[in-house]
Amino acid sequence: MEEFGDLYRRTLLDDVMPFWLRHGMDVEQGGIFTALDRAGAVIDTDKAIWMQGRAAWMFGTLYRTVEKRGEWLDAAHSCIEFLRRHGESPEGKMYFTVTREGQPLRMRRYVYSESFASIANAVYANVTGDERARADAIRHFATYLYHSFTPGVMPAKTDPGTRPAKGVGPLMIGIVTAQEIRENLGDLTISGKTCSEWIAGWIAEIARDFLKPDLEALLETVSPDGGLSDHFDGRLLNPGHAIEAAWFIMHEGRLRGERAWCDLGLTILDWMWKRGWDEEFGGIFYFRDVHGRPIQEYWHDMKFWWPQNEALIATLLARKLDDRPIWKERHRLVHDWSFRHLADPEFGEWFGYLHRDGTPSSTLKGNMWKGPFHLPRALWYCSRLCAHGVGSPPDLSTGE
Repeated sequence: MEEFGDLYRRTLLDDVMPFWLRHGMDVEQGGIFTALDRAGAVIDTDKAIWMQGRAAWMFGTLYRTVEKRGEWLDAAHSCIEFLRRHGESPEGKMYFTVTREGQPLRMRRYVYSESFASIANAVYANVTGDERARADAIRHFATYLYHSFTPGVMPAKTDPGTRPAKGVGPLMIGIVTAQEIRENLGDLTISGKTCSEWIAGWIAEIARDFLKPDLEALLETVSPDGGLSDHFDGRLLNPGHAIEAAWFIMHEGRLRGERAWCDLGLTILDWMWKRGWDEEFGGIFYFRDVHGRPIQEYWHDMKFWWPQNEALIATLLARKLDDRPIWKERHRLVHDWSFRHLADPEFGEWFGYLHRDGTPSSTLKGNMWKGPFHLPRALWYCSRLCAHGVGSPPDLSTGE
């Protein structure tokens, strides 16, 4: 564990974060560029709003838990200020993408920009005492709750009169957003419930409606009563997404001493690892069909960076919660595969998109979906697990 922790710390502090500070920060207009080529050159100046929040959270969290480096706080401040100036439409919903200068480009029906803006402002308020950031963290989370869970507010993906459905995504992102608000600002009451109450309700809904013991799978989309829809969308499994949900639940169970939640997360991880791990080439598949049928998405057998990142966290956390050798074996598998295929020792950071056999499909280091979030979060979280566990945050630069 000490050797793993040292590697994760060095990769985080000496490779990944310097790459983004060196190449990503927009010193003229503020915020961060994420569309970078292999060597870090900016290949598109448009900016994803959710990436401003993700980056601000990551830089702010490193400042809070690792070392009070001015460059990290400055980067978080730049992204927070860009969000304040350009993140929201006149109606209050946040954009998905804007130009370099902040002119609106795209508005999605989802409210994930709000969830990441919320956690960014929460940690920024924690480390600076900025009252506007505190208020924005609460406000953005309330917006997330309103759009995600008020019937009829978010436009449905399919006609609800014909085939009503709900997804696991809003529940799991709600869990981690509430966890970060609670970690940084306390167990606040927002939209009628405390963060802990929201989390408990979402975990219960995931277990009740999305977890299918007869199929040994966590579904992405179900009917409102939790039924399986025997269509492409209903049968689609996203192992990386489910594994991410598993560690959110395990994390909560460990913090609150709820063994049933730890066991729930371990079950999800076990089932979805079996569904997702490629026994021939290694790595986590992107999509699977719950019945083993052909999948319509052509990238279903590719290996994206972020499912491997989530599997690193989940399997390492599982080792802390359960002494069965299988977790040590699986952690070693995904660790070795990821560092062998995704890491770029020549230019730094990691590739994002690989073919099934582990060869790069693209040399992009970032785009509107990949930025300084999944990889550095995994390295940061795993460093903490190796050093001290989930309790008080250690100083990753010294191991103390």
